[in-house]
Amino acid sequence: MIKKVKWKANTIKVDKKVDISFLSKKEIGIVKKFHESFPQYSRTPLVSLDNLSKKLGVGGIYIKDESYRFGLNAFKVLGGSFAMSKYLAKRTGKDISELSFEKLTSEEVRKELGEITFATTTDGNHGRGVAWTANQLKQKSVVYMPKGSSQTRLENIRKEGATASILDMNYDDAVRFTAEQAEKYGWVVVQDTAWEGYEEIPTWIMQGYGTMAYEALEQLQEYGVERPTHIFIQAGVGSLAGAVQGFFASVFEDNVPITLIAEADEAACFYKSVVAGDGNPRVVGGDMPTIMAGLACGEPNVIGWEVLKSYSSVFAACPDWVAASGMRILGNPLKGDERVISGESGAVTLGLLNAILTREEYSDLRRELKLDENSKILLFSTEGDTDPDKYRHIVWDGEYPSY
Repeated sequence: MIKKVKWKANTIKVDKKVDISFLSKKEIGIVKKFHESFPQYSRTPLVSLDNLSKKLGVGGIYIKDESYRFGLNAFKVLGGSFAMSKYLAKRTGKDISELSFEKLTSEEVRKELGEITFATTTDGNHGRGVAWTANQLKQKSVVYMPKGSSQTRLENIRKEGATASILDMNYDDAVRFTAEQAEKYGWVVVQDTAWEGYEEIPTWIMQGYGTMAYEALEQLQEYGVERPTHIFIQAGVGSLAGAVQGFFASVFEDNVPITLIAEADEAACFYKSVVAGDGNPRVVGGDMPTIMAGLACGEPNVIGWEVLKSYSSVFAACPDWVAASGMRILGNPLKGDERVISGESGAVTLGLLNAILTREEYSDLRRELKLDENSKILLFSTEGDTDPDKYRHIVWDGEYPSY
C-alpha cells in the first residue's frame, strides 16, 4: 500500500506578520559578500529543466544544485560557516562586514581568541560543514549524530578533523545532549534549531543559508525570470525553509511567491502545526524512520516557524517514495535536460511537484497552488549523493517505488 502525500493550506490567522528584515536583500547581500571571500567560493548551478517543464505543462522548473557547494556536496556549510565566523568576529569586537574569511582564518586571529571548540548535532551535512569550517578557522569541533545515521557521513565528518560519533537517541534528544556537553566543557553550540535562550547563532545560520537564495534570484533573472511564481522548499527544523521564505517574501513583499513547505511524513512537525491551526508549533517524537535523514527533525526552529506561518502557502507531509521519485527523475533526465545528482532530502520537492502535476489524486492540491502553464517554479536540491550506497540502491535498484 503506497502512502499518500498529506497536505494542508495555511489558514492560520496572523495578527502581525513577523519581522523578516534580518533576511532582507541588504542583509543577505552582506552575508553573500562574506561567502564570496572564501577561496572555495563559486555560485552553484541553477539548472533549467526545460523539457520536463514542457512535459508537465508548466512555464519553467528551476533547481538549485547544491552538490557543488565548497566541495562538500551540500548547502549546509553556508549556515555553519557564517555563524561561526560571525561568532569569532563578535569576539574580536569587529563586524563581519569588516572581515574576510582569510582574515578570520589567520594565525593572528587564532592567537587572539585562543582555542575554541564548536559542537553540533547533525544527520551529516551540517556537521560536515561545521567540521570543515572549524578546521579552516584552526579551531576544534565535536559532532554528534542521531541513531541510524550513515556510517559514510560519519567518516566524512571525521575526515574534516572533527571528533564525531553516533548516539543511541533521535535527533532532537541528540541536540539536547550536545547542549548539555557544551555547557559542561565550555564548547560553543552551532545548531540550526532555536529554543528559548538560544536564538542568536540559529539566526546567523539562517542568514548564512540566504546566500543560496540570493544566488538563485540572480540566476533566475539571468534566465529572464524576474520573479518565481512558486517556491517548493523542504523543511527539517525549518531554518532553511524559513531563510528561503523570508528572503523571497522580503524581496517580493507586495507579491510573495506561492510557497509550499515539504517535510518527511515521519517528522512533519510544521504540517501538524498548520493542521492544529492555533499558531503554536507542534512536536513529533520517536525514531522518525525516513530515508530523508536531513529532514528527520521533530521539533521546529521557533524563528523559522514564525516566518513560515506568516508567509507560507501550503504544507505537505511526504512519504519516502516522493523523495525516491525525485532522485530518479533528476538522475535520469529527459533528453536535453541537465542531470542533477540529488540525495534523499534534496529531491523531495521535485518528486512532489511531479506527483502533483501527474496524479489525479492531487488535483485539489494542484488547484490550491494555482499551478498552470505560466508557473515558474524554483526548487532547491540541498544535497548530492552524500550517502552514495543509499543513492544507488534507490536510483539503480528501485528502492521505495512510487506505485
